[in-house]
Amino acid sequence: MDHIQLSSFLFTFFVISISPGLCMTLALSLGIKYGIRGTIPMMGGELIGVATVAAASVYGVASFMLAFPDVFNTLKVLGGLYLIYSAIKYWKDSEKINQLNNDESLTKRKLFAYGLTTALANPKGWAFMVAVLPPFLSTSQTIASQLSVLVPIILFCELTCMMIYASGGKVLQSFLFRKGKAHLLNKMSATVLLVVGVWLLTG
Repeated sequence: MDHIQLSSFLFTFFVISISPGLCMTLALSLGIKYGIRGTIPMMGGELIGVATVAAASVYGVASFMLAFPDVFNTLKVLGGLYLIYSAIKYWKDSEKINQLNNDESLTKRKLFAYGLTTALANPKGWAFMVAVLPPFLSTSQTIASQLSVLVPIILFCELTCMMIYASGGKVLQSFLFRKGKAHLLNKMSATVLLVVGVWLLTG
């Protein structure tokens, strides 16, 4: 793949990544609640999920998922229900904003799970990978060698865009604390997580 193709690929996936979707909405929501640093575990899970989807799409697992939609639908339902459950919990805890990080290790695991589940269960993510990746692949090179170049570009785009969205959430968080509205953080985060969960269930 020459420099022109790589540049085209980078531009294409940056546009796809920056577009509002499940993962970016989650980054914004958690950026509001935990700030940029606290959102990093979610980003790690999301990046692993995206890399898995990219590789699986190229190697044909997407065809299996299409042939057995119940597998994919089950994953979507579980992911959606998990996010909805979390949204309800955040809303109930809206008056306990100072207790968010009492169990830091557990919180990190949950954030990682949010990112991984959302990336793996995102139907648009699978659709984009299946539709966009193949045109950039060459029959003259092995799939593994091409993925070793393309996947890092995808992950770079995803991480950059998640940082942008999480930064927006951090700015909003600071504004609410200055205004004495810190209790609204959980409610806002809960609302966005609820939207993401419903999106997974109905998408």
